[in-house]
Amino acid sequence: MTCSLAFRMDALDAADIALVRADNPGPFTLEGTNTWLVGRDPCWVVDPGPPALAGHVARVAAQAASRGGLGGIALTHGHADHSGAVAGLLAACGEVPVAAASWDGATVRLASGDACGPLTALATPGHSPDHLAFLVRGALLSGDAVLGRGSVFVFPDPGALRGYLAALDRLLELEIDVICPGHGPLVVDPRAKLQQYREHRLQREALLVEALGAGLRSTDELLDRVWSDAPAALRGAALVTLAAHLDKLDEEDALPPGVERPQLDQYLAR
Repeated sequence: MTCSLAFRMDALDAADIALVRADNPGPFTLEGTNTWLVGRDPCWVVDPGPPALAGHVARVAAQAASRGGLGGIALTHGHADHSGAVAGLLAACGEVPVAAASWDGATVRLASGDACGPLTALATPGHSPDHLAFLVRGALLSGDAVLGRGSVFVFPDPGALRGYLAALDRLLELEIDVICPGHGPLVVDPRAKLQQYREHRLQREALLVEALGAGLRSTDELLDRVWSDAPAALRGAALVTLAAHLDKLDEEDALPPGVERPQLDQYLAR
């Protein structure tokens, strides 16, 4: 173990955080959804995981019991792979507060800067308009704002991509020792990862502007040029992010006429 990794693991121990990973691997979820348990007497659970995985719920409930019981649940966002197990965990552990920005089942509504249990909520819109990350003693529980591997898709919404870049800038101003992502491995060099994420989005934008300058206008042309490295399984995610990038250029009066806008009905219905 390198000194850097040992230091970051010490930061994780200092924040008293444990991981239970759901068995739902895939192109979007990587090894599976990461469920994080924070503190004890009682503990809080961040992102209980997907629905219909009774074994995962049982493991989270057992971990919570070993930490003095469940005091509350916090959601980074309402996508089913993060929130689907809320009902099962409540059934296993009893009723506790469920905190989120706008998820329908939440009993506590959070805004940026609000505290819930040991956690402080931070607005990190982009992957979803209501996305939150949670900070506890130098550890950032990032949900889908930052992954342990690869990049996230930015869901189109007014100001979504500008909001996401601004959120990354705000995170870069914080003293963060370790990032506990919603999917993938622990991030032990938070500043480098956050800078990489920011530069990645700006590089995509530069490639998109270049493609538009070359006269490309159709969705397929733009995807093939700008997201040529995206595997087939992630083309839908690239399409969603293309829409967010086009929105940003449009908001900045930098989008040329005649550009085909992605059709996202199947994603807007999620």
